[in-house]
Parts: sequence; structure tokens; C-alpha cells
Amino acid sequence: MEVRLPYEVFVFVRRGREEYLVLHRSPKQGGYWHCVAGGLEVGENYAEAAARELLEETGLEAPLAELGRHFVYRLEEWEPRYTPESGEIHVECFLAEAPAGWEPTLDWEHDEYRWCSPEEGVALLYWPEPCEVLQELAAR
Repeated sequence: MEVRLPYEVFVFVRRGREEYLVLHRSPKQGGYWHCVAGGLEVGENYAEAAARELLEETGLEAPLAELGRHFVYRLEEWEPRYTPESGEIHVECFLAEAPAGWEPTLDWEHDEYRWCSPEEGVALLYWPEPCEVLQELAAR
């Protein structure tokens, strides 16, 4: 059985200086636009979880830069992992640089992807916290 701790990672994938990868979660996974994300497994640190999630969700193996940015959220009732006892989820953010010409190989959690400008990404992303981080990242 997979153990999901209340700690997660969020990975922004950038191609060049102005394109960011945005993934559409399949209907079974909520049906919203997101980036690479997932929970830490027992024994993992944030960087290990980010690298694993990046590989699993997109097929990309790339160095990760810690953004020094985190956010906290609570699970909503419609989310698959929700329980009435669900507490706050702490999320650490990372950046991966995709090589020119690379395209993701999506896993079962996703059914579509787009390369977006920061503005387009903000318009698509469902949750406000990743939007804020993306805007900060683009302003650097």
C-alpha cells in the first residue's frame, strides 16, 4: 500500500525562457489544469519526490532547482485523498528545465498538456497558489 504523507512537491517545467508545461489531470483525477505534482513517499525528501514525480508524470529526467518557495493548502471534499481528518498539506516548489524539442510522455493521471506563456499558464491553472508561484518565477 502506498503511504502518502501530508507533504507534497510541485514542479514547474520550463522550456526556454518563456514556456511552461501545464498538464490536464484526467477526469478520474479531478479534470483540472495543474503542473507536475505529488506526495512524498516514506523515506523520501522533497528533492527525491520531485525527481520521481517528474519522471513518472512526464518521462523527464532533469536537474531540479529548489525555488525556495512553498505553500500550504487543505484537501477539498471532491479530491480522491480527502478525508474529514485531512489536515494541511505542505508543498515545496521546484523548477526543471526541459531540453529544446522535448515533449512529455504523459502517465495515466493526465490526458493533455500545453506549453504556455506564464500568462496563459496562470489562466489555466486551477489552484491559486501555483498561479502565484508561476507569476513570481516568470518575474525573476
